[in-house]
Amino acid sequence: SPAVLQALEDGLKKADADPSVKAVMICGENGKFSAGADIRGFSSPKRLGGALGPIVSLIESSEKPVVAAIEGVALGGGLEVALGCHYRIAHVKARMGLPEVTIGLLPGAEGTQRLPRLIGVPAALDMITTGKHIPATEALKLGLVDEIVEENTIEAAIRLANKV
Repeated sequence: SPAVLQALEDGLKKADADPSVKAVMICGENGKFSAGADIRGFSSPKRLGGALGPIVSLIESSEKPVVAAIEGVALGGGLEVALGCHYRIAHVKARMGLPEVTIGLLPGAEGTQRLPRLIGVPAALDMITTGKHIPATEALKLGLVDEIVEENTIEAAIRLANKV
């Protein structure tokens, strides 16, 4: 939503400007990272707020480590946000993917560039063209996430942020 995009942008800029902040952790609410954009908004003539791509680039260019704490799902734009982070921790039950291709859309926030750099072209091409969701265990094997946990993902992400 435009409100989430604005909150991400504002929060990251505030954290980057605050010398007392050493790292940033991005998480979802109620056990879900992000299922991506609400496709109902695509039909409106003018969407309010900024685009996701520049916000993901802002995350990626942060001088402070940014850790994604992935619970539930990271799909579409949600996965693209996680791809912009420097580190990704996922709960063992999390699932990730770029399902927008199943409705005729390509990932629009540079997921088609970041995913191949992270997991290699063959695996990325499979995910991008099929829209399949992969479990956290497969994401770890591919190098999409740095760690999977069975415990509290947010606490694990904070530990990692403190370590790096």
